[in-house]
Amino acid sequence: MKALAGVKILDFTHVQSGPTCTQLLAWFGADVIKVERPGVGDITRGQLQDIPKVDSLYFTMLNHNKRSITLDTKNPKGKEVLERLIKECDVLVENFGPGVLDRMGFPWETIHKLNPKMIVASIKGFGPGPYEDCKVYENVAQCTGGAASTTGFRDGPPLVTGAQIGDSGTGLHLALGIVTALYQRTHSGKGQRVTCAMQDGVLNLARVKLRDQQRLAHGPLKEYSQFGEGVPFGAAVPRAGNDSGGGQPGRILKCKGWETDPDAYIYFITQAPVWEKICDVIGEPTWKTDPEYATPAARLPKLNAIFARIEQWTMTKTKFEAMDILNQDDIPCGPILSMKELAEDQSLRATGTVVEVDHPTRGKYLSVGNPIKLSDSPAEVKRSPLLGEHTDEILSSVLKFSPAEIAAIKAAGATEPPPKKVAAE
Repeated sequence: MKALAGVKILDFTHVQSGPTCTQLLAWFGADVIKVERPGVGDITRGQLQDIPKVDSLYFTMLNHNKRSITLDTKNPKGKEVLERLIKECDVLVENFGPGVLDRMGFPWETIHKLNPKMIVASIKGFGPGPYEDCKVYENVAQCTGGAASTTGFRDGPPLVTGAQIGDSGTGLHLALGIVTALYQRTHSGKGQRVTCAMQDGVLNLARVKLRDQQRLAHGPLKEYSQFGEGVPFGAAVPRAGNDSGGGQPGRILKCKGWETDPDAYIYFITQAPVWEKICDVIGEPTWKTDPEYATPAARLPKLNAIFARIEQWTMTKTKFEAMDILNQDDIPCGPILSMKELAEDQSLRATGTVVEVDHPTRGKYLSVGNPIKLSDSPAEVKRSPLLGEHTDEILSSVLKFSPAEIAAIKAAGATEPPPKKVAAE
């Protein structure tokens, strides 16, 4: 039995943050009913298309295991269907712009009256405050949540990361909130509102930098490169390049082939307990007892010189050769793996972290699988739905409309796009 079997999710999400959340719940067995505009659907179906007139990878990789119903919620019959869906489902998830759900005629009070047990989960850009009515996208969230100001090198501009910590990160936070609310409902019998702001989600993921902001009030951040360079710290946490965010100094170093391979690098951590082994590996045995290098405190002002010497050694090895040698001595390290390398990694295929999916119009494609593994509820990744693929199925089997009622709904134009006007000859 799937962990969330029997839970019905009314999915009003689009693009990435919301679909990330609902896809995760679908992987765990929830019945996710994705509501889409007739003839249009989720905007990402047509964004970044690599095959003409076929659902984009942007859409397919965020909407596995879901069912799609097309519904015009402005249509009276469409509104009737939506009210029935609200009564039948356990959770409504939305990431509309601020106030959209209210303008649709379904504020929290109305939904709660229709279904007192329903959980309404929302993603917004900001929480209450001066920016709560502002739209937010991935990079905006990274900037307003503190990630960009602390990413990059000290002498360069702030940088956003390629990891979608704003969109997908907030979606993951919301999924936890939904599951928590479902558990509380087993005791209270009541639904509730669950909200997650993208700014809040990014800041939560950037908490170590908020830690460092407070440490800065008591002196320089000695594990940052600029300390060893004698560069004064300012009032805010600086960009630290590839320095480690923890107490163990780390750095990205070149490996053999870096001149032609942009990913021929390895992350190397000079963890204190294995310092002596590091000295042996790189050919500096005297550093083990030299007072200038023997202790973490003594090494801090010399991190640039130390990593330069380590890099002399890593440049004689491929990133995988270096990893094999370092792992023998439990020296923390990790190769910089490209998306091509990850796509081809058979161990990730074996664990279901990377999966191959067959789609009726796209054919076979690769996607991420469920990163969370439950021993008693293994996740099966099923393809994303075609637009409106399950409309009839949901109307009949979930909402229990009769054939005559379904015919009336369709005749009213609640599930199909309005007919195109034919120009007069």
